[in-house]
Amino acid sequence: MKAAIIACHECDLLQREGPLPEGGKALCVRCGALLYRSHPRSVERTLAFALAAVVLFAVANFFPIVSLELQGQRVDATLYGAVNALYAQGMEPVAALVFVTAIAMPALELAALCYLLLPVRLGRVAPRVGPVLRVLRAVRPWCMVEVFMLGVLVSLVKLAHIASAVPGVALWSLGALMLLLAAVAASFDPRRVWASA
Repeated sequence: MKAAIIACHECDLLQREGPLPEGGKALCVRCGALLYRSHPRSVERTLAFALAAVVLFAVANFFPIVSLELQGQRVDATLYGAVNALYAQGMEPVAALVFVTAIAMPALELAALCYLLLPVRLGRVAPRVGPVLRVLRAVRPWCMVEVFMLGVLVSLVKLAHIASAVPGVALWSLGALMLLLAAVAASFDPRRVWASA
C-alpha cells in the first residue's frame, strides 16, 4: 500500500505520510512545521467531550448566569437575556457580537462536531464531510466563550460594590464548557474524519 502524500501547511513541501507511534507527531523536513499528530482514540475522546459540551451549553443557555439582589429585589440574568438587554439599550452591534460569539458560533461548532463524529463512531460516513469540516475550521476562531467569561467575571467584581451578586448554575456551566471546548480542540483529528469519508 502506497503512503499518502501530504503538503506542509507552511512551506508547501510534498511529503509522504508515515506511521507514527501513539501520541507521536510528524514535522516538515524543510521548515519543521507540525504536519499531523497521532491521536489515539481521537474520535471517541472528541465525541465524548463534544456531547458533554452540548449538555453544558444547554444548561448555560437555559439557567441564570448570575442573580443580583438589590434592596430586596432579585433579578436573574441569562445569556440570551444579556443579549436582549444590550439590544434594548441601543447597543445593537455589541448585542450581535455577544450573540454570535457566545451563542451562535459555539452552537454551530458543537453541531458540526456531532454531525461529523457520530457517524464515524457508528461506522458510517456523514454526507458532505468536506464542507462541514471547512465550516468547522471557519467557525472555531469565532467561538469566544472564554472572552465572555472574562467579561462576566470583571462585571461581577464591579457589581459587588452595588448589589449582592450570586453566581448561577450557567456561570459554572460556561466555565466547564470553556474547558471542554479547549479539550475538543486539542483532541480533534480532522484527518481521522476525512479518512473515514
